[in-house]
This record gives sequence, structure tokens and C-alpha cells, in this order.
Amino acid sequence: MSKICCFTGHREIKKTKPSVLTERLDRTIIDLIENEGVTDFRTGGAKGFDTIAAVHVIKLKQKYPHIKLHLILPYKKQAVGYSATEKQLYDFVLQNADSVHYTSENYYHGVLFARNRELVQGADVCVALLEVLTGGTYQTVNIARKQKIKVLNLVKA
Repeated sequence: MSKICCFTGHREIKKTKPSVLTERLDRTIIDLIENEGVTDFRTGGAKGFDTIAAVHVIKLKQKYPHIKLHLILPYKKQAVGYSATEKQLYDFVLQNADSVHYTSENYYHGVLFARNRELVQGADVCVALLEVLTGGTYQTVNIARKQKIKVLNLVKA
């Protein structure tokens, strides 16, 4: 039986150095694949940590072709307002995902929270980049903890 990992993290990463994040994220994903039996990875598709995690999974699929990347996106026009570079990276992730699911067709107040609940539902582990104890990432980590899902915070790794 496959195991599921969800990712959650901030759109703006302020405290964690990129080189430290890359090393911790790769080490964590590889450990989950090799030692915990995780084969399915979910991300919410937002800018920042979600996108970084998705790209890492896509790259690791070369070494571990059995792993899957699933995008749980809040609504179809999430990328409206992204810069050209952000949109290009978003499209790359969309094209390389094994599945894409939208919580809603359109934006509504609370759609991001609904996406976060879906992201966590049924997961075995939640890999987080939680630098501050407010906002959507903090809410998602709390949802995971309430559901007795193991949370690995890369800030403390």
C-alpha cells in the first residue's frame, strides 16, 4: 500500500536559506521514499514552498520513477497575477504532475482553507516549512496534527 506525503509552506520564505532548504527538502523526500514507503506527494501549487517542493519531486522522479506528484489546487485561475517567470514555473509543474485536482472552479472566501483540508486528508506525513505561527501554513500544520499525521518541519530539521 502506498503512503502519502503532503507539503505545506509559506509563499515567501524569509528565514530559511535556499541552500539549507534544498538540502533538507531533498534529504527528507529521499528518506520518505526509501525508508517510509512514501510514493505519492501532494502540493497545493502556490508560489514559494509548494512550487519548490513540487519541482524537487519532479526531479527525483528520474531516480524514483514510481513516485507520483499530485496537485491539489484551490481554483482554476490561481496563477492570475503571477509574473511571467512564476507562471512559467507554475506551467512546468502542471505539465509534470501525475494528477491535478481543483477544490473549486472559482475563487471564494475560504477556498484556500478548503484546499488545505483536502491536501492533508488521508496523508501519512506532512512536510512543512513553517517559519511563523500564523496563516495558511500554520492552519494546515494544525489540521495535520489534529488528524494525528506526522509533521516534519524543515525549519527545525
